[in-house]
Amino acid sequence: MTAPAIELRNISKAFGPVQANKDISISVAPKTIHGIVGENGAGKSTLMSILYGFYRADKGEIFVNGEQMDIPNSQAAIAAGIGMVHQHFKLVQNFTVLENVVLGAEDQILLQPSLEKARSLLQELAEGYELKVDPDALIEELSVGHQQRVEILKALYRRANILILDEPTGVLTPAEADHLFRILRSLRDEGKTIILITHKLREIMAVTDTVSVMRRGEMTATVKTTDTNPQHLAELMVGRSVLLRLQKEKADPGSTVLKIDNLCVSDSRGVERLKNISMQVRQGEILGIAGVDGNGQSELLQVLGGLATGTGSVEINGQELPLSGAGSDAQARREWGIAHVPEDRQLLGLVMDFMAWENMAFGYQHDERCRRGPFLMDIQSMQDYCRDKMKQFDVRPPSITALAKNFSGGNQQKIVLAREIDRNPDLLVVGQPTRGVDVGAIEFIHQQILDLRDAGAAVLLISVELDEIFSLADRVAVLFDGRIVGERVVSETNEGELGLLMAGIAESPAQAESRAISVTA
Repeated sequence: MTAPAIELRNISKAFGPVQANKDISISVAPKTIHGIVGENGAGKSTLMSILYGFYRADKGEIFVNGEQMDIPNSQAAIAAGIGMVHQHFKLVQNFTVLENVVLGAEDQILLQPSLEKARSLLQELAEGYELKVDPDALIEELSVGHQQRVEILKALYRRANILILDEPTGVLTPAEADHLFRILRSLRDEGKTIILITHKLREIMAVTDTVSVMRRGEMTATVKTTDTNPQHLAELMVGRSVLLRLQKEKADPGSTVLKIDNLCVSDSRGVERLKNISMQVRQGEILGIAGVDGNGQSELLQVLGGLATGTGSVEINGQELPLSGAGSDAQARREWGIAHVPEDRQLLGLVMDFMAWENMAFGYQHDERCRRGPFLMDIQSMQDYCRDKMKQFDVRPPSITALAKNFSGGNQQKIVLAREIDRNPDLLVVGQPTRGVDVGAIEFIHQQILDLRDAGAAVLLISVELDEIFSLADRVAVLFDGRIVGERVVSETNEGELGLLMAGIAESPAQAESRAISVTA
């Protein structure tokens, strides 16, 4: 019999009192795509980081192609033919694609021969695996999808035959994710072994051959993908029945909370990113903004959150909101009753080297509950508040003193959401609320957003996940090239129609006028 490409036996790893992995055994067949699913904090990334040499297991054995190996660091993993694409990319932003591919794998002291070799190999890989990317482009100039291609190219350049991908689609659009799946199937058919860490069950069903389920640091099941379904996997992951789509009551909108007229936003280079957009969001309703990433969604979030300036008119509860100058910053936005969950939790939502309780208070440190007298912060109150929110939102580990960077991506997201949702805002502006969040937490977060709507708040939801738009939104507007190209009542549309709008196939003026009358009525 052919030996497994990877076999882990009785792997255990603890970080202080937290048992991340407990006696885990897993076997991965060669030339397959093997999925590993589990809740945030289940130990998936820790297990693969042990395989890749980022961590040393407290106990257990590692076998690669039937041979027992000691993998003390990533160099040893690379020498064993293992490559890893991390959830948060390990790229030097002001280096070119070629320089990033070669970095750490130079053949000699002189760099030029390594660059020429890499350029030639990248051309071959681009043609063979649909991994086209400009070798001379700076990383900071590339889209997230193309940056991910660079990470895969790095691993293949180092002759990886076993490729680990950790939450690879967490920052990709649906179209980019589908392209990635084609690449993975092509790599598998060429003889590579792929380990895919994810909690998106659609992806597991679409691309894997086998799937293993982890829960609270233990391996609970391994099944052939053809022998299971999303509902079954969700129950194995969470340990209970999970609603993959919540039943929501029909919205009962009240007065207008957010009114936008002819909003324009330009970036630092003067390129117009939002072009005369107009919309309204009322009390007790959720307006979803759909579109392929990069069509103005980020700029809309930032100007409403006080992180960018713009021109036009924005009103909150009938009062004009400053779009530049005094009173247009993030702190002022909170005073207007706007809560903001940014798309990029690490860049804009958290300070990664600060503790959980500090992050839970950021932006609201001037609130009465956070202060003791006019000049001092009430540290004990802030810590108690954080402890309560971590329990409510099931943040793991539930340590208020853990640094933000030591939480998984999904648990980082829960900290940001807990901080913003709990403030009872008039308007919640939320971008990609469940990016990198597991299926059990998605159910919880969606319920919190719906509860906020039902309590009378207005919600502006931006998501690249159409499933999320259909689950939460009452109305949906589609952004393309900085313009709103169509608006629909969610119950009266479908993914096909929205997909056409997302591709820029807009409705006629007569259709738009007819729909505007219908929506207003």
